[in-house]
Amino acid sequence: MKWNLDTAHTSIDFKVRHMGISSVRGSLKATGGSVETDDAGRPTKIEAILDPASIATGEPQRDGHLRSPDFLHAEAHPEIRFESTKIEPLGGDKYRISGNLTIRDTTKPVVLQAEATAPIKDPWGMQRIAASASGEINRKDWNLTWNQVLELGALLVGEEVKFNLEVEAVAPVAAAAK
Repeated sequence: MKWNLDTAHTSIDFKVRHMGISSVRGSLKATGGSVETDDAGRPTKIEAILDPASIATGEPQRDGHLRSPDFLHAEAHPEIRFESTKIEPLGGDKYRISGNLTIRDTTKPVVLQAEATAPIKDPWGMQRIAASASGEINRKDWNLTWNQVLELGALLVGEEVKFNLEVEAVAPVAAAAK
């Protein structure tokens, strides 16, 4: 079955070291995507589209810099894409999801650790599934290399980006009615 990503109930949060002493947290919005499951309800394929222009860290000047050509270049690259290549069951509702992440026309492999839920019927009669996932990337692998070295050698912006996802997907109306 193919489930449509519910962008209103999906969040992508990240954190990056700042000046080597603390972390800056932020978020991105999903604009589309889908999850395919087999007859037993196990995920078999995942696709997601994120909007780099939606990046928000709570500081407008920093957000503008992150949207600029120094980082995501959101105007020239209006999508960040993820497409799974392999989904391995780890027991229970846990999975290792391997896939390709495309940022600024550069595609690299990533691995996510995920925990999924069984389908439920919501109060409006729609069938839903959800998952929590986490992972880590090195931003330099996607040519996001802007930085400054501080006086004692620490980097202004860390290279490792840790992220957490909370994802909900809904069955198409015809499937939910069954």
